[in-house]
Amino acid sequence: MTKGKNTEQKILNAATELFLKKGVDRTSVRDIANKANINLALLNYYFRSKENLFITIFSRLMKKNSKKLIAILDSDISLEEKIEKYVAAYIDILLKNPLLVSFVLVILHRSSDKIIKLEAISYLYSTEKFTQQLIDEAKKGNIRKTNTTHFFVDMLSLITFPFAIKLLIKDKASLSENDFKTFIRERKKRIPRLLINELKLK
Repeated sequence: MTKGKNTEQKILNAATELFLKKGVDRTSVRDIANKANINLALLNYYFRSKENLFITIFSRLMKKNSKKLIAILDSDISLEEKIEKYVAAYIDILLKNPLLVSFVLVILHRSSDKIIKLEAISYLYSTEKFTQQLIDEAKKGNIRKTNTTHFFVDMLSLITFPFAIKLLIKDKASLSENDFKTFIRERKKRIPRLLINELKLK
């Protein structure tokens, strides 16, 4: 690794650790520079702003973790199995990378116009193949006809929202960090059940 790449990675590592520990808004560029053991001018040279830094981290995290999700949505397995695998895989990703949800919220809060332009955001959304599968299964009479946008947003919300209100859940339910992780893992079965029941013919 070249010196430049090494410095850049040090900045990314320091920022990721601080964002996770303190939150994006409570972390200053000076905090990051001190953590990375570099001067402020050097940090500004590589990333110019804290916003550019956390967007870079978010984009890299999404590209790294989204391939598995897209592969599941575009696979040839049954709809029920696809939903189960997608939910389980997404929850595992968020347990390992809790910054992903908070980063989306920060981007929306700070600059909602940018979220549409971010290539990484598209990895969070449905694929054409999955959408078509929902339509085809309804035409065959295997499931109820459903609004595909509503369905995917429902699935995404059920997966991600508990991470967004993690502190509230832990406080109200008196959960430790390990208890919260157990609670989230239990949702790997609960969420697909809710979604699949919604698709069943009445």
